[in-house]
Amino acid sequence: MQKLFGGIYKDKSVLVTGHTGFKGSWLVYWLREMGAKVVGYSLEAPTQPNHISLLNLDIVSIVGDIRDLDQLNRAFETYKPDIVFHLAAQPLVRLSYENPIETYETNVMGTLKVFEACRKYDVKAIVNITSDKAYENKEWIWGYRENDPMGGYDPYSSSKGCADLLANSYRNSYFNVQEYKKTHDTLLASCRAGNVIGGGDWAKDRLITDIMLSVSQGKKVSIRNPHATRPWQHVLEPLSGYLHVGQKLLEEKKEFGEAWNFGPSDEGSITVEEVIHNVKKHWEKIDYEINQDPSQPHEANLLKLDCSKAHILLKWKDVWDSDTTFEKTVKWYKSFYEEDTKILTEDDLKSYVADAKTKQIEWAV
Repeated sequence: MQKLFGGIYKDKSVLVTGHTGFKGSWLVYWLREMGAKVVGYSLEAPTQPNHISLLNLDIVSIVGDIRDLDQLNRAFETYKPDIVFHLAAQPLVRLSYENPIETYETNVMGTLKVFEACRKYDVKAIVNITSDKAYENKEWIWGYRENDPMGGYDPYSSSKGCADLLANSYRNSYFNVQEYKKTHDTLLASCRAGNVIGGGDWAKDRLITDIMLSVSQGKKVSIRNPHATRPWQHVLEPLSGYLHVGQKLLEEKKEFGEAWNFGPSDEGSITVEEVIHNVKKHWEKIDYEINQDPSQPHEANLLKLDCSKAHILLKWKDVWDSDTTFEKTVKWYKSFYEEDTKILTEDDLKSYVADAKTKQIEWAV
């Protein structure tokens, strides 16, 4: 495991904001397995149960708010990270309608303060995680490219678009690649992915979470938007992309200090109702009902990314097809609920890495 990504993460000081969240917890687990010195900076885990507690990892875990610049600076000064993965965010569309001020404060001003701490302490590499929802969604059938305009209908999507514009401004103003090793020593990349699933997510208003909670309680899951199409991918897919970008930045390859999309191949884009039928294959107790309430807040129907840039320049590609993704995800929750909270995180990571090696994907070989 320590030889992955050219062995770059072994003994590196890696700070992950938002490590108590779903993606963050998987990322710090993978980094720890690769021998990194991991520092997590985040609010308390947002749900109970939560993945980070179940992992019981040997890492430095700081309970802190990214809007608190003084506390951020203390963490950076103490642990002197070589690289920062910035995942901390208010990540939910429906909650952003209810609390837009906190959403913008966290996702925009919080990101600004993380960048300021990175600038003050000369962090070598920053991997800024935004979202596929950062793009101005025109509901078209082809994927968005990295140079398409930012936008956002709802407060969450808009805040992520703002965070991406902020990253671009810092890349131009303070971390300009043309001035790299002349006036500064920092490379900044932004990564966009969406509809990430896998074991250990208990956040509200997420389809897989809603399904798994409902089946664990013997209830039907209520489906809001059965015809919405999304590019479903396992959480390890974008994480492999983030880590690969991070590797390139740590190797001082300045051409990778840009924006990157990470998403599944076209067969991974299926409707919500198709997802239900797919997961039901792996847990027969799953049942659902459709609740198309016209008063519900707006959510996009079609959204996918063009990942050609990552495929060609990073030689990154997804490892698991949609069938494997749903199978691994459902089995994780089924094990948790039916086998006395046994989790399959270690098994899933080993299986994912083995399959990536079989496919001769660059970061794995």
